[in-house]
Amino acid sequence: MNVIAVNGSPRKKWNTAVLLEKTLEGAASQGAETELFHLYDLNFKGCWSCFSCKTRGGKSYGHCAVQDDLTPLLKKIESCDALILGAPIYFGTVSGEMRSFLERLMFPYWTYTDPPQCLFPRSIQSAFIYTMNANEEWMKQLGFDRNLRFTERILKTEFGSCESLYCYDTFQFEDYSKVVADRFDPEKKAGRRQEVFPEDCQKAYALGIRLIQG
Repeated sequence: MNVIAVNGSPRKKWNTAVLLEKTLEGAASQGAETELFHLYDLNFKGCWSCFSCKTRGGKSYGHCAVQDDLTPLLKKIESCDALILGAPIYFGTVSGEMRSFLERLMFPYWTYTDPPQCLFPRSIQSAFIYTMNANEEWMKQLGFDRNLRFTERILKTEFGSCESLYCYDTFQFEDYSKVVADRFDPEKKAGRRQEVFPEDCQKAYALGIRLIQG
């Protein structure tokens, strides 16, 4: 089995990336082949509204026609067995790079028919890992969860399944004294990094196993 993970964070060795790597480790423990892609390494944009993916009889019907660094990744996803997405939460939703990627990934497969139909050729396992500075209470009070649930619903409809992992109250800075972030207690943040984040990593590893066992 082939598992692809996509990192929507600009940081390659911090919260989101670490959790994605742990998920891939879990999948690899079950014999899966794994690949990790960092969106911030790729030169691409979101949907161009060219509608080539909707053109009747067009050669790109049901596929994104734009040719850029994202094209090979989109092609790989069509043949993978499981897809794991990960992104930090910025202003209540996923990062801009992940949002642009989702536009290119999801829109071409949906028809403008009544009812809409999904053209993705088969069912695969999928999951989304979210990391955020907010705690769970803040997330719900500010309505972040509504945005995230909508994305999850689309992924589930498109691929056949979607499981989510939420990592709250993350440790953002190696040295809090260097940034203006007075509303946060550095000691509490560091303590949570030591005590809770390892549990999140264990959950991510278990997620990777579940995706393969399926």
